[in-house]
Amino acid sequence: MAVKSPCVELCQFDGKTGFCTGCLRTLVEAREWKKMTDHRRHQIINERARREKKLAGR
Repeated sequence: MAVKSPCVELCQFDGKTGFCTGCLRTLVEAREWKKMTDHRRHQIINERARREKKLAGR
């Protein structure tokens, strides 16, 4: 089963971290999402908590 995109249609990228403030992916990750393996998609989703902390600490 394919991993669903975490996009919440709030595309604003933080200049310091490079993360989207909505889905916490980088611009490259968002663009390449459909081409990624499910394994890589899971890795990105599993990094959400770490990315949230990094974005909050900017």
